[in-house]
Amino acid sequence: MDLSEALPLGELAAAFAALPVFPLFDTAYFIVSVLYLKYEPGAVEVSRRSPFASWLCAMLHCFGSYILADLFLGEAPLGHFSNNSSVILATAVWYLIFFCPMNLFYKCVSFLPVKLILVAMKEVVRVRKIAAGVHHAHHLYHHGWFVMMATGWVKGSGVALMSNFEQLLRGVWKPETNEILHMSFPTKASLYGTVLFTLQQTHWLPISEANLIFFFTMFMIVCKVFMTATHSHASPFAPLENLVCPVLFGSVSSGHSSHHHDHHGASHEVSHPPPPPAKSKEELNEGTRKRKAKKAE
Repeated sequence: MDLSEALPLGELAAAFAALPVFPLFDTAYFIVSVLYLKYEPGAVEVSRRSPFASWLCAMLHCFGSYILADLFLGEAPLGHFSNNSSVILATAVWYLIFFCPMNLFYKCVSFLPVKLILVAMKEVVRVRKIAAGVHHAHHLYHHGWFVMMATGWVKGSGVALMSNFEQLLRGVWKPETNEILHMSFPTKASLYGTVLFTLQQTHWLPISEANLIFFFTMFMIVCKVFMTATHSHASPFAPLENLVCPVLFGSVSSGHSSHHHDHHGASHEVSHPPPPPAKSKEELNEGTRKRKAKKAE
């Protein structure tokens, strides 16, 4: 039995799940994606020096999740670029954000109230992509749970997972910013969300896909809008992770402190400088002459 049948949201969720995302929601998705690209250090300079490299970076921000998901499933990674309408729309958004006279378009979409609306609309597309990725993988690999989760995850956060490659196109190499090592909130939320959609797709979670799309989208909108409005980078999952992770995976502090202690002990052992070399007879005589001359003065 569906857990949400007792709630009067079934028809609303079904209508929301059937809502088309092109062109309105896709436009918002492209605007926010390219907007975040322009925030990157040196992105504006690259757009002036090499517009083609800037355009490629923008296309990765807009379609990186589709490319990565197609690679995972062994399909043509450029297949989504056959959708001329989406590519032209994304290109128009890139041009307006980077090259609009007097930065008018950029100023309009970066105005906070407008930006909050666009961010909320982008999360609608993100959740749809997660659900579509899990559904597609389930169709190809009916019992492949991990394939479903991997495909849904990269569909929701493929842009972040490809960030190092996108940085190379801009002439930047920062391996320490690897998204796997330092997951942002959208990447973590996409991972948790794809687990839920996989459980729903394999009938282990008693809820319809439409209701799950509706509830998870509302969660993502509330979190992202609040984080954008307050300029916060704190993850809503942090309190739960701080409780569960030390129990399941151990605490980082103990290993770090022992390593720090060993390092400190080693540095303590070599902290004493070696004794100065013995002075020669000529140096001693020279020092004696200087002292006698100083006394004479």
